[in-house]
Amino acid sequence: MTVFNIITLFPKMFDGLFDSSILFKARKKGIIDIRIKDLRSFGLGMHRVVDDSPYGGGGGMVLKPEPIALAVKDIEGGAGYVILTTPRGRLLTQSDVLRLSKKNVITIICGHYEGVDERVSELFVHEEISIGDYVLTGGEIPAMVIVDAVSRLIPNVLGRDPFSTGDSHYNGLLEYPQYTRPEEFMGRSVPDVLLSGNHKQIHLWRRKMALKKTRETRPDLFKMLTLSKADIDLLEEE
Repeated sequence: MTVFNIITLFPKMFDGLFDSSILFKARKKGIIDIRIKDLRSFGLGMHRVVDDSPYGGGGGMVLKPEPIALAVKDIEGGAGYVILTTPRGRLLTQSDVLRLSKKNVITIICGHYEGVDERVSELFVHEEISIGDYVLTGGEIPAMVIVDAVSRLIPNVLGRDPFSTGDSHYNGLLEYPQYTRPEEFMGRSVPDVLLSGNHKQIHLWRRKMALKKTRETRPDLFKMLTLSKADIDLLEEE
């Protein structure tokens, strides 16, 4: 079983989120366990204080180190691999997700306000993660993204091999176009090759479309690809 611990000031944000679809089935089967820990319950004093103004001045508040330390140490069985969600963190990629899927216990500290006291990262955090070059109101949504992305790579969660698909980012490419019934919709038809039953030609078409889509939409990813002669020939075809 893979255990996710989420330390958050806003536990209600997770209500119902993990109780539906694939993640619910995985939890019910005992493949994953998601435990939400309310940071406020570890706050200091009568008012359960969890934040304070930053040294050196500036607007906003900073999460204090003591409540987070108490929450991390309170995790039954140990906190395992600890992640802090923060805009300054490493940008999450599919290769990171694959690496994290091999961890048995992952604890995610949801960043908030102007940030978290730096000593939390120094003492407890193994990795800081961001899900994009933008700022959110808190680290809860990134925590949800991490749990979802990692869970689907854990064996038996999807009910199939997650690496046998052509999903975007698994091999450095974006996914090829997908079609289903009807064959014609509002004047647009399914490509003939997908109706041919010729699996070799279908494979080549999908490879070509994935290459083209990546080149057009994500040139940064395309530049990192090592193209074979066959790939180059596919791209040169009309």
